[in-house]
Amino acid sequence: MSDPTIQTFCCHHNDNQGGVVTIQIMDEFNTESYNTVCLVSSTIGILGAMYQIFQNGVRRIQSPSRGRKIIMWLAVADLLASLGVLVRSSFWLKYKNILPLPDDDISVLFCSITSAWTQYFYTATWFWTLFYAVDIWQSIQGKDTRPLLYHSLAWGIPAATTSIGLSILYIPNATCHNLTSLSNVLLRILPNYCATYVPIALVMVINPIIYILAGKKIEVTVALPLAQFTSKERRVVDALRLKFFLINVVFYVCWLPNLINGILIWTMWSTMPVKAIISIWYIMALMNPMQALLNALVYRKWNVTDRYQPMFHDDHKELNFSDEQSPLLGSEPPRLLLAPMPSTINNSYATL
Repeated sequence: MSDPTIQTFCCHHNDNQGGVVTIQIMDEFNTESYNTVCLVSSTIGILGAMYQIFQNGVRRIQSPSRGRKIIMWLAVADLLASLGVLVRSSFWLKYKNILPLPDDDISVLFCSITSAWTQYFYTATWFWTLFYAVDIWQSIQGKDTRPLLYHSLAWGIPAATTSIGLSILYIPNATCHNLTSLSNVLLRILPNYCATYVPIALVMVINPIIYILAGKKIEVTVALPLAQFTSKERRVVDALRLKFFLINVVFYVCWLPNLINGILIWTMWSTMPVKAIISIWYIMALMNPMQALLNALVYRKWNVTDRYQPMFHDDHKELNFSDEQSPLLGSEPPRLLLAPMPSTINNSYATL
């Protein structure tokens, strides 16, 4: 899982440091059951990401559409993030030294490296999720994709936020548990929370807006030129909207617990019931790595036969449904006349 609170556990720990709540939470976190949940969920996440990467075989991977390229990089980031969780939880299950003692520099180093690895690649998944929505909107507008920009931001921003947040937290001596003033806490710990939760919040706000606008734009594009909007057109638009909705639901289910955890940590730490925050951590341990599997389900291709492929007459372009089947209908609607759509949509996003 990707959480700034757990990253503070990489600091040198002394039983005399911190309040009663901190010690209780740390002791409960250092349990075989928690790390077992992390191990199982990360394994499932790795399998889901591998399925997403290899489901269509090498032939389709070599020449994917613009949308599939983004999904592939999202799956790669998911795979590497889940791998980080798997390695860390396996190590903690074997050696049971989640909380490094003052002289345990090896555990501090291992914990900080695996935490940075996991944080980096999960942050990358958030930006690839955002860029998939952005690229859909670009396709609807008939604009070209910008892969160089996407890669620069999707890999560059996580590198900056992860390195800055964790450097402030750990440097110079990884002693973030003995901060005595509020100003030190804000300067050492808060930046890492912002680096984690601001990107999540941005995706939660921006993506639904983009998908709502995309659904309306597609409805107008389909119906307006032919001055009709029959049940066939409605089924197509509804299927697309459902797909957009499921993409948003998956992101919220996987990462909303992290936001709730961050809010509770900063607003109710001294009075929060220990069981409440521990329960949230178990949910995070389960759902964060499961993003890879759920993504494989909502972004997957749905293959249908060519006889269900609607065609445009005369100079109208083809709207190709051969790559993906509607998650709503179970199969694509029969032949129907649709208005011309931008070629970038037909060639790059089969669902559109």
